[in-house]
Amino acid sequence: MSLTRPIQTTDGSALKAVLFDLDGTLLDRDESVRRFIHDQYTRLKGPLSGIEEQDYVTRFIELDHHGYRWKDAVYDQLIQEFEISGITQQELLEDYVNRFHHCCVAFPNLDPMLNALKARGLRLGIITNGFGEFQMKSIHGLGIRDYFDCILVSEWEGMKKPDPDLFHRALEALDVTPGTAMFVGDHALHDIQAAKRVGIRTVWKRNDRWEESEADADDSIDDLSELIVMR
Repeated sequence: MSLTRPIQTTDGSALKAVLFDLDGTLLDRDESVRRFIHDQYTRLKGPLSGIEEQDYVTRFIELDHHGYRWKDAVYDQLIQEFEISGITQQELLEDYVNRFHHCCVAFPNLDPMLNALKARGLRLGIITNGFGEFQMKSIHGLGIRDYFDCILVSEWEGMKKPDPDLFHRALEALDVTPGTAMFVGDHALHDIQAAKRVGIRTVWKRNDRWEESEADADDSIDDLSELIVMR
């Protein structure tokens, strides 16, 4: 169902807060990774000179598995497959950790959407799985840190989505009840189904990794600007 009408909260109360996933929802991770790997290849072309650039980029993306495989294992396999010498797995990993945020790409209309929600007095938060410092660098790379009243990263919280306690912790930080909040995410299980179990209204950001029936969200969007119509 497309978001063509104002969103109603689960208990009929006025909407007070909007929570977001980060990767795949606010951050165009696929494009960000693609830009970073091209950039890494260009900067480290000496040790990587025996590899075709497109082969390096394509294989990294395949091994990365949309971010669900950590990069130490990805670089280990790249070194083995391409017989890379002159640079270590640790050096490649550190390069990724320290420079990825320079290549972060937002989905279209991110800033106008966040501005519109803040102008309505809504409290905003992020709940993201991942490593704390790395995810915060990505948020700063997008230039959106100051929009958010709370940011919960799984490493720092000691739990990760779909754990309901993580959602409850965010609601508590924003001082709202589940029935007055909404969650926007791209992962059918870790975002949408998890938030629904807590009693939060859900909006799924469509992608080709899940069927709409798997997400079974209250509403779905293709573009972040569609969130501006909510009340």
